[in-house]
Amino acid sequence: MSGKTKEFSLNAKEKKFCLELAKKSVEYSLRNDCLLKLDEKEMKKVPKKLLEEKACFVTLMIGKELRGCIGHLTSFQPLYKDIIENAYAAAFSDPRFVSLRKEEFSSLAFEISVLTDPMGFDFSSAEDLLKKISPGKDGLIISKGFNQATFLPSVWEQLPKKEDFLRHLCMKAGLTPEEWQKPGLRVKKYRTIKVK
Repeated sequence: MSGKTKEFSLNAKEKKFCLELAKKSVEYSLRNDCLLKLDEKEMKKVPKKLLEEKACFVTLMIGKELRGCIGHLTSFQPLYKDIIENAYAAAFSDPRFVSLRKEEFSSLAFEISVLTDPMGFDFSSAEDLLKKISPGKDGLIISKGFNQATFLPSVWEQLPKKEDFLRHLCMKAGLTPEEWQKPGLRVKKYRTIKVK
């Protein structure tokens, strides 16, 4: 990578637009049973930053309880579109939950995590891996064979110890809890801009 890539950031107005768009996506789908599509007039209101290709996760909470969380790890479409699709998927397609009901909508809290591009890195041992990850900052993607899983940086709030974080992430990927200590695991890390 040559030169310094420009940091992606969102100002308060852009963040507000992101949240309103996620809410609008879920509300529209509850009413119309299909995915929100912005018309020409609405597209003119989309901030320029949201036209950039970025990947995001949308998390839905009711009180302290998770109600859905879906996202993409790599960017392939404009951020505004990723927000619409992932808000819809978090509400209606998260396999851990039944589809969101209309009466739950008013209790929902929305959170969007906009991801930087995941970067792979080498490590020589379990100890070296522990040294190279930053709690509270790094989101991790682990993979081995056909198994893969990710934890967003916000998961550090529940699992602040690096070993616990990695153990639970391995289990999420369908691997043994101690798989992170064995050779052959591939790890990528990313950061997020949190919008809530």
